[in-house]
Amino acid sequence: MFTFDEAVFHFVEDVPKISGTLKMCSLLAKTLTRLFTILVTACFWGLSSQHPVHGLSASTVNTEITNLSKRTTYRPFSGPAHNFPDVATWTRYDYMWNLNLAALSTSGNTPTDTAYLKAAIDLCANQYHIDRRLILGIIMQESRGNVGVITTYSGSLPTAGLMQCSGCPGFPGQHGLSQADIASMVCGGAEHFKTNMLHWGDRWSAASVFPALREYNSGNVNEADLSDGRGATASYVSDLANRVTGWAN
Repeated sequence: MFTFDEAVFHFVEDVPKISGTLKMCSLLAKTLTRLFTILVTACFWGLSSQHPVHGLSASTVNTEITNLSKRTTYRPFSGPAHNFPDVATWTRYDYMWNLNLAALSTSGNTPTDTAYLKAAIDLCANQYHIDRRLILGIIMQESRGNVGVITTYSGSLPTAGLMQCSGCPGFPGQHGLSQADIASMVCGGAEHFKTNMLHWGDRWSAASVFPALREYNSGNVNEADLSDGRGATASYVSDLANRVTGWAN
């Protein structure tokens, strides 16, 4: 592949050899193709370098795009935290969001609800210093992104909203909500999960993230087996591990 300077050099070098308009057009088309290839490659590298800690290489981005239809196989995880996917192997957030758009479009949300949801994830992730993929994963696990999800009860304790957490606001059966309403649900869940993260060291590692997810769902944790639901959803942590690595249902 030619660099920009090489592409320009070849163009200038070949100009004296051109005879007629057709040759000029052909040479110009080839040069533009070279430049387009350079720009596309630069864009992919730019995407992966925006978040150097959590970003992926250009080759990984290309692999994700190529294998989009193949990343639907569920892989069960169990045991201690080190059996779960290292955070460096997680998929990009934008890819994960797009992978869940089909489910979001059938959730009952209006297009504006979904746009507000995406904005709320950005807002609350920044406010509580939680990776966006975790917030989106919990939302898809708990409510499939339906802003009008019903409020459920654990005994007499209500768990409400997009992230189905105790003490969080909810708007059962309602759609066309305001940005503030949707953000209140997401930030309520993010605040709750942040408390769980703090219990487990609040580190950007599997050793913190996956026990915190277990605690978020079941309230207590068997460190030897994070798929021990203790009366809650046994597969919860495994489900989230699959979601953040490119699986959707």
